[in-house]
Amino acid sequence: MKSNLVKPTSPGRRGFSKQDFTGITAKKPQKSLLMPKVKTGGRNFQGRITVRHIGGGNKNLYRMIDFKRAIEAKLTIKSIEYDPNRSARIALTEDEAGRKYYVIATEDMKPGMIIENGVKTTVSIGNCMELINIPSGILVSNVELNPGKGAVFARSAGLSVTVMGHENNKTIIKLPSGELRRIDSRCKATIGKVSNTNHENIVWGKAGRKRWLGIRPTVRGKAMNPNTHPHGGGEGNTSIGMKYPKTPWGLPALGRRTRDKNKLSQSLIIRRRK
Repeated sequence: MKSNLVKPTSPGRRGFSKQDFTGITAKKPQKSLLMPKVKTGGRNFQGRITVRHIGGGNKNLYRMIDFKRAIEAKLTIKSIEYDPNRSARIALTEDEAGRKYYVIATEDMKPGMIIENGVKTTVSIGNCMELINIPSGILVSNVELNPGKGAVFARSAGLSVTVMGHENNKTIIKLPSGELRRIDSRCKATIGKVSNTNHENIVWGKAGRKRWLGIRPTVRGKAMNPNTHPHGGGEGNTSIGMKYPKTPWGLPALGRRTRDKNKLSQSLIIRRRK
């Protein structure tokens, strides 16, 4: 990252670094591609918290991203924009009929570039095509898990998936976690690495910046009462008092594998990330 460290004018600004917005070419989003974003606070339809540490944060509108890239057309990149809902940058594109779409921007995308969707496209930055047509060793992003369902893998800033090879109707890919697995060769992927690779170098500096993003504090289990967490209780700062750590619901945590061994997709995983 560039020298985005700010002057320590206060304790909250010490060690604080800003994001790099140099590649952004538009300040206002496309109104026709915006929709309200309802905050859940981590609660499901019953009002129960199912995802902890979520709540608050700044208000923002959701940008409708085209993760499927289903329409076979040539798209012209109009602008590169900031998206408050994700770490990657997004690109506003327009097809020959004048319809506009948001897509996840890859590295080296610039306004005026032409990108394509479809079977007959070439292997170049930003083009979306089926994995069967992508040679081995190419870095891709926004990869589908099931054909036609939309991108699932490698959608965050700086991530990419490596195409390792093809066998029968399956393609072997290496995920950012290091896992090797087979997926359907009809799944689509975008050529190139996701943009904003410097996102991982941001120094948040203070807890308040995380609150702006809607992330609430995480409290240690051993700082709680014993009726709230298995690690709780004791006099002062003591150990958890058990052989292995547990979740708040008493299940094994921190390293214990929880994937079902009888899951149908288990046979598609060649090598686990661990």
